[in-house]
Amino acid sequence: MPASHRTQLAGETMELMADRALHWPARRRLLIADLHLGKADVFRRAGIGLPAGGTHHDLQRLSELLQLTGASELWILGDILHGSAHGSAWQQSWNAWREVHAGVRVVAVAGNHDRALGNASLAMEQVGDAVADAPFMLRHDPLPHPDLHVICGHLHPLAALPGMRRRWAAFWLRPGITLLPAFSHFTAGVVATPARGEQLVACVEDAVFALPVRS
Repeated sequence: MPASHRTQLAGETMELMADRALHWPARRRLLIADLHLGKADVFRRAGIGLPAGGTHHDLQRLSELLQLTGASELWILGDILHGSAHGSAWQQSWNAWREVHAGVRVVAVAGNHDRALGNASLAMEQVGDAVADAPFMLRHDPLPHPDLHVICGHLHPLAALPGMRRRWAAFWLRPGITLLPAFSHFTAGVVATPARGEQLVACVEDAVFALPVRS
C-alpha cells in the first residue's frame, strides 16, 4: 500500500499521509489535528502510570513529515495541548523542536483542550478557533459551512478493516467536511460509520488504505 493517498478536496489536490497528516502541496502546508501535547503528563500527575517519551516521538514524526513534504507551514487544527504547559518536560522538548524548525510557520487553531494555550509560550501563531482560507474553513469542530469545505479534527475517527480486530486512525471524507485523524498516538477514538457518499482512508502502519466510497 502507498504511504500517501492523493485526492481532490474543493478542487485542490491534497495528500493524505500515512502518518496522520494532510499535505496541501500548493500552499506547502502540513495540517494536523489533536496533537495533545502533554497528555501523558496529565495522566501521570493523576497517578496513572504511563511511559514518558510520547511527545518526543510525536515531534520526531512531525520532523520527518516536514522533511518528506518540504512543507514550510504547520497548521494544528485544535487540541494542541492537554493541560498546563508551565514547567513541563514536554514543553522543553517542544521548544527545542521549535528552535530546530525556526523557519517553519506554525499556526494554532484553538480546540476545546486549549484553554491554557494563550499563556503557554510555544512560539505559535494563534488565530482563534476558525480561519477561512478559501476554498477551506479550518477549525477544530466538525461544523458545516455554507460556502467553504471544512477541514477539522476533534472526533479522532477510526476505521474498522475487514478481518482485523484492531481499529486504525482514519481520514473521514464527507461532503463538505474532511475530518483528520488524531495525530497523537496516545488517543482513543470513535469508529466512523460513513453515510452514503462518504469515505474512510485508514492509516495502517506506514501506509494508507482507501476504503470504497459508501454507496
